[in-house]
Amino acid sequence: MKKGITILAIVSDDDNNLIKKSRDNVVSEETSFDLSFETNIRPKYFDDYVGQSALKSTLKISIEAAKKRELPLDHILFYGPPGLGKTTLATVISNEMGTNIKITSAPALERPRDIIGLLMSIKAGDILFIDEIHRLNKISEEILYPAMEDFYIDMTTGKSQTLKSIRIPLPKFTLIGATTKAGSLSGPLRDRFGIIHRLEFYSEDELTKVIQRTSEILQISINEKGAQAIAKRSRGTPRIANRLIKRVGDYAIVKSDGIIDEKTANAALDALQIDKFGLDYTDRALLTIIAEKYNGGPVGIETLATALGEDSKTIEDVYEPYLVQKGFLQRTLRGRKLTPYACKCFNLKNIDIQQSLF
Repeated sequence: MKKGITILAIVSDDDNNLIKKSRDNVVSEETSFDLSFETNIRPKYFDDYVGQSALKSTLKISIEAAKKRELPLDHILFYGPPGLGKTTLATVISNEMGTNIKITSAPALERPRDIIGLLMSIKAGDILFIDEIHRLNKISEEILYPAMEDFYIDMTTGKSQTLKSIRIPLPKFTLIGATTKAGSLSGPLRDRFGIIHRLEFYSEDELTKVIQRTSEILQISINEKGAQAIAKRSRGTPRIANRLIKRVGDYAIVKSDGIIDEKTANAALDALQIDKFGLDYTDRALLTIIAEKYNGGPVGIETLATALGEDSKTIEDVYEPYLVQKGFLQRTLRGRKLTPYACKCFNLKNIDIQQSLF
């Protein structure tokens, strides 16, 4: 046994009886998602998947090589902001490989029997997808080490004098992990992934194609200008684009002739308080607080969260990435501050004069 990956998962006889239940509770197939929307619009193969061109090219080569070797893919880690298609990519890989996929999230794997039951349910060649993998607890993570590297788990069963250790071999499988916080993963876990890729924000052209594809599936009438108008305000994120197309479609049916053109799209998005930069009410409130109450910053994240009435983690994970990516916000050692670009876009000629951003 290799140093650093030995684990003992203490499982009583009663726990053994619960392992099967844990499998059913922890593992969810694609049916756990909203079947009426998410699953219907989710692409099944690379030919239907829009965006992430460099990543798709790399994965296609890896998949083809794995098929020729008749071996599972190396373990894969996807990281990047939420909504860019990490789960979708996992299902696409499963379809391209012709294998089954089991989908779960790290918060569901709280107890040793959860992760053990999950691993024991895997068949040869299966793909196991764990979302938010940075949130795995220490015990679950250590159980994964030998499972990923050498395809076995160690358990102890029985009590007192009947206590014994057993090693259970596992069929070879592929673990795909997804995280929005790659830096929060421990080094040993991150090092066990053979393929690591960051997903990037989408361009407006790519989002326009996503919107057109979704509209066709949902039978929503939209022209190219209308799709482009929605793409401009979708924050570079397919999930947001797909959500907006439904809301704009509703608006078009009630307020227009049911066809989404540029004028209808802009009117609908204005009604939803989503501006030309893709900023919503909370984004604007965050920037306004920094401008008006703190003279453009810097201001600490906890202070900003209190002033905004939001959790600091929500600000860091949901709002800041796009504001930073657009060049409106800077993260400094002293806190958050507005950029000169933000001042220019929102006509802030002198940040010391406490003017409103909007």
